[in-house]
Amino acid sequence: MEGQSPVPVVLDCDPGHDDMFAILLAAAHPGIDLLAVTTVAGNGPLDKVTHNALRICTAAGLHDIPVAAGADRALDGGQDTAPRIHGDSALDGTELPEPAIPLAGDDAVTVTARLLEAAARPVTIAATGPLTNVATLLRSRPDLAPKIERIVFMGGSTGRGNRTPLAEFNIWADPEAADIVLRSGLPLLMCGLDVTHQALAGPEVFARLRAIGGELAETCAASLEFYGNAYREVYGMPAPPLHDPVAIAAIVAPEVVRCVAAPVAVELAGEHTRGATVVDLHGVTGARPNAQVALELDRALFWDLVLDSVQTLAARPSADRPPAERRSG
Repeated sequence: MEGQSPVPVVLDCDPGHDDMFAILLAAAHPGIDLLAVTTVAGNGPLDKVTHNALRICTAAGLHDIPVAAGADRALDGGQDTAPRIHGDSALDGTELPEPAIPLAGDDAVTVTARLLEAAARPVTIAATGPLTNVATLLRSRPDLAPKIERIVFMGGSTGRGNRTPLAEFNIWADPEAADIVLRSGLPLLMCGLDVTHQALAGPEVFARLRAIGGELAETCAASLEFYGNAYREVYGMPAPPLHDPVAIAAIVAPEVVRCVAAPVAVELAGEHTRGATVVDLHGVTGARPNAQVALELDRALFWDLVLDSVQTLAARPSADRPPAERRSG
């Protein structure tokens, strides 16, 4: 994206070990103007994931990025969390400072709507948790749809799931919200398990992280170690997949993923298939494509982007950077 102005982005997330890396990449890369971090219940309850977002931003010195809390449950009133993977705090295994950043006074949807209203150019919404906040925004403020450039989300798959045999966690956690997003008519990029399971953090990633040095890099390495142990225990995977930063990497470097256009729907009622994304890769339904679906990852480029972001922020410790004037929100 050299020579282009940064893409304005609102990052809606549920930190979460992999969300932490998504926040760092979105904040550090010059190709993104990170307008806000908003939170949604997902990997943990809303209070915990919001606390984690504030701690991550504090550790990385991100004092000028508003953090706003959003939905504490799915549109249908349910709530599902992932303590087997992320622990009771939703970010176990890390030593992060307590927040030195205030939480925005307004909720996530209000903050996002205000940023869209004020934006000089359309904004990209990056969603790395359940899509509840995004769906609520689309449903409550349809007038703001022209101010949304596209929605890039981590979720779904073309086949297998990780919460049920066919449903990926973020979509399973709020299928009704995913249905609203998929039917919105907005440009969509889906980064599901097909591509994120290629973003494996092998031994070389840990070595590169620890070579960076400093508290932030060590925190990231410790986070990945806990996360990797959970993936080995629960899924039998030898290395943990870093799902959420794939969505951010696809914004700053579109060539990092190979995509196909396809019709995507979400199953809302199936006894065994609720929350599954139905991706018509072969055009058998005759439906028009409503999303770009990422299928292949340039793993080397992906890890360069992620690790460069950690190195960039590690070189600017929060203690040495006075808080900047905060944006509205």
